[in-house]
Amino acid sequence: MFIQLNTMTLYLPHALPVAERLRQEGATVMTYVPQKWNELPVEPGKERLRILFLNLMPQKEVTELDIARMMLQTGLDVQLILMKLSGQTYKTTPMDHMQAFYTDFEDLDAGQFDGMIITGAPIEHIGFEEVRYWRQLCEVMEWAKSHVRSSLYICWGAQAGLYYHFGIPKYMLPSKMFGIYDQDVYDVALPLLQDMVPSFPMPLSRHTEVRATDFPKTGGLQIIAGSVDAGVAMAIAHNGREIFTVGHLEYEPNTLHNEYQRDLAKGLPIELPKNYYVDNQPEAGVRFQWEEAARCFYRNWLNHYC
Repeated sequence: MFIQLNTMTLYLPHALPVAERLRQEGATVMTYVPQKWNELPVEPGKERLRILFLNLMPQKEVTELDIARMMLQTGLDVQLILMKLSGQTYKTTPMDHMQAFYTDFEDLDAGQFDGMIITGAPIEHIGFEEVRYWRQLCEVMEWAKSHVRSSLYICWGAQAGLYYHFGIPKYMLPSKMFGIYDQDVYDVALPLLQDMVPSFPMPLSRHTEVRATDFPKTGGLQIIAGSVDAGVAMAIAHNGREIFTVGHLEYEPNTLHNEYQRDLAKGLPIELPKNYYVDNQPEAGVRFQWEEAARCFYRNWLNHYC
């Protein structure tokens, strides 16, 4: 589990179960009424960032906790605003949860925000235009250009963002890229990767990839981290207005273990996650080697780009 920093306050929707969990871990968490997200008073002399969170993952509460913990690594006061796409249904999260804690994009689109996070989704095998909410997602990504200081796209979200903004396709991999991969930093002076040079470990769990050969030579898009084994890891565009990461620095130590056990139980083809278990033995436990990289990345993003 990530160690919480107690020098800041995180603001979450009122009665969100994750809030109480974080308090039990020692975090300072305050709440706000989702319908009145823009009425939260600001204390004189204190800055608070407004971060939108479009959670496309199936296990909403797990991802809520992951991202909330990342916000707690930064030392900054953050209001995390949970956003949803109107008219969508959810197989693994009760609709009551979504209605109580998430706000429709249409009820947010008049605001200005410091940051936005768009997560991945387990739909890599589907073409982008075939995704049922693709039109709505495109609307959000276009809107963000003028209403969000910096947007962070994660995993499938990064692939979707690269496709929408730059026309970069995704390709199916012969087998799932699964485990912890060291990523080389290509721009050591970039504030986003401060204290992460010359390389950093990052969890990967994906069936598709983007390729450096498809990246345009002009247009403001720069690959900033990657590796021979795993390809493109991170990219940045327009001085940080869009940031793309195909991995999951936000993952808790046991997330890949749980995925591995789930796929084994389902009889799906799955290999042992690479560079993950102590001595490559599941019974020996997990090597939680990306904690510091995750803390640095999210701290740098919020401090330098949001």
